[in-house]
Amino acid sequence: MLGAIVGDIVGSRFEFNNHRSKAFELFTDECFATDDSIMSLAVAKAIMETEKVVDKSREDYRLSMCYDRLLRELTVKYMQQIGRNYPNCGYGGMFGRWIFSANPRPYNSFGNGAAMRIGPVGFTARNELEAISLSKTITSVTHDHPEGIKGAEATTIAIFLACQGFSKRDIRVRISRDYYSLDFTIDEIRPSYDFNETCQETVPQAIQCFLESDSFEDAVRTAVSLGGDSDTIAAITGAIAEAYYSIPYDIRTKALHYLDKELLAIFFEWEALLKHKKLSIARFRFDRGRG
Repeated sequence: MLGAIVGDIVGSRFEFNNHRSKAFELFTDECFATDDSIMSLAVAKAIMETEKVVDKSREDYRLSMCYDRLLRELTVKYMQQIGRNYPNCGYGGMFGRWIFSANPRPYNSFGNGAAMRIGPVGFTARNELEAISLSKTITSVTHDHPEGIKGAEATTIAIFLACQGFSKRDIRVRISRDYYSLDFTIDEIRPSYDFNETCQETVPQAIQCFLESDSFEDAVRTAVSLGGDSDTIAAITGAIAEAYYSIPYDIRTKALHYLDKELLAIFFEWEALLKHKKLSIARFRFDRGRG
């Protein structure tokens, strides 16, 4: 999840002032954590609170209707509860109204907010069935359009496969087969790529940014260099890149300085959960020369 936060913070100052180059300073005083980071942490909180109370006596407990119902309720609860503490973090119009609604309902959205916040699922899912089920449950509380569900699921699967040690070729094949065509390069589309907030026009591009990268930092720089909705594209790319490469210590340390005490508390609780379940990124990421 920190990869999404890093991408969001680095891309934040370029969202409406695109920088079509990989040459720039990663962190400056102009950077900040936007709704991408805050909602990723809210989703993580919902998952953690669900895990604390649900019956785990069955191996497939995460696929039960009880789990689905509770996770759905807590996703709404924590996205609203945490989100209301940050009213000026960059919410889109419809989502901003949802955050403050007394009766929050899904609104048939296929915006890329579905994909930017879904990272925690890819890191905690134990198999693909869980990854797909949890992704749909969390996403559909707001983004219940098929393209919104698809964008979040594609992102989740890319993260899950990267966590499990699959190669970039494997990830490319799977995404191309089941979700999006990736028959382009970032250099080809950069000159004409415009600001777009849909899953259809940001998720495949973000995945391609990861696939073309040679390190975590390069993935984030490539995502920012594309232009468009820079913070969200970099957040999606960063989440996948974290799962594949892990995050350098200096980048991790700098990024965490942009989170306040409330957000840091959620993040460190999340890391403790991953470590306890032996799902930390360090478990999966060794230099095995994968391509």
